[in-house]
Amino acid sequence: MMKKSYAGWVFNLFYIIAVVIAVVDWIALAGQKKRIDYFAKPGVIIALLIWLALNGNLSGHLIWFFIGLLFSLAGDVFLLLPKEQFNAGLVSFLLAHVAYIIGFNDILPPGNLVSISLILIITITACQIFRSISTGLERSNNSKMKVPFLFYSITISLMVLSACLTLVKGDWIAGPALLVSGGAVLFFLSDTLLAWNRFVTPIPNAKLQVRVTYHSGQFLIVLGAFLRFT
Repeated sequence: MMKKSYAGWVFNLFYIIAVVIAVVDWIALAGQKKRIDYFAKPGVIIALLIWLALNGNLSGHLIWFFIGLLFSLAGDVFLLLPKEQFNAGLVSFLLAHVAYIIGFNDILPPGNLVSISLILIITITACQIFRSISTGLERSNNSKMKVPFLFYSITISLMVLSACLTLVKGDWIAGPALLVSGGAVLFFLSDTLLAWNRFVTPIPNAKLQVRVTYHSGQFLIVLGAFLRFT
């Protein structure tokens, strides 16, 4: 019994370590400590990967969230390179969202009024945001990015919808469903802030806001998935 308790403490410790690294990263970002940021930003996802690998059943459906974290780590690295690889980062996070979509859709959602309402709300919101970003891309002479951003917008919107639809699936209890839904919305908000600041209009403390919402979204998604599938 003591051995099992100790193992659980060690495994859960990696989640706490990920949170601590995230806070360090936010402080470093606010203080423009780039060297710390280079290690801390990917360090958060690495700690989550270790936690999930040690504590989760990666032979089951949870593997998709592990894969999503791997692609997220790749995206973090591409965006942190001295010569930023924005397109490679975009593709990496798109694949992360695809993995999460598969992970959330272990069963199809019921076709009821709540599901239809969620589809309409998320679709309308995503369309409005994409329209503004598309206009910004045209103004900044980045029209060639409109198609990639369209595909990315569709994918992340499907990820958010898939997460929110867990709220109406009978095999998802309220706690995990609320966690993944909140996490997906925060992830969506993070990417929206990033694109808005880059292509539409500057946002005060944008990098910090993007990072806080991104890390918080990842924490909630993997925790909710872990609680659901273990």
